[in-house]
Amino acid sequence: MGIGGSIFLIALGAILSFAIADMISGVDLTMVGYILMVAGVIWLIASLIMHQQRTNTRHTEYVERHDDRRVRGPNDPV
Repeated sequence: MGIGGSIFLIALGAILSFAIADMISGVDLTMVGYILMVAGVIWLIASLIMHQQRTNTRHTEYVERHDDRRVRGPNDPV
């Protein structure tokens, strides 16, 4: 739930801020919407930073090969 969750919070905050005109006693829905939008933007920035760090990671694989075949010399029998 990285980028998708943050976009959901931004959209939910925008709906609460701009599209809903109802009042709930003791709750300012516009302010709740703004808080959700700010939280979504912070979450989006953090997700993008974490994704960027993940893509810059390098993995180096070392393969050690042991060959059991013996190299014949010029005087070895066939």
